[in-house]
Amino acid sequence: MLNVADLRGLSRQELDDKIIALKKSLFEMVSKKETGRIEKPSSIKDARRDIARIKTILSEMKPAVSPLGEQGKDK
Repeated sequence: MLNVADLRGLSRQELDDKIIALKKSLFEMVSKKETGRIEKPSSIKDARRDIARIKTILSEMKPAVSPLGEQGKDK
């Protein structure tokens, strides 16, 4: 399980790389589960949650958009 404080210190590119690595790992774990060779089934849930954590941090990095858009700046 990844620590949120550590993830917030990483750059966008590093977070993207972590997502790719976790997705590959998740694919391998799911295929092992289907063949019955996985040792720790809860690791699938952990990987999914780690991916969600990283995606949340990436969405927080995006600049906030005003609901009024560009029109609200003039008034």
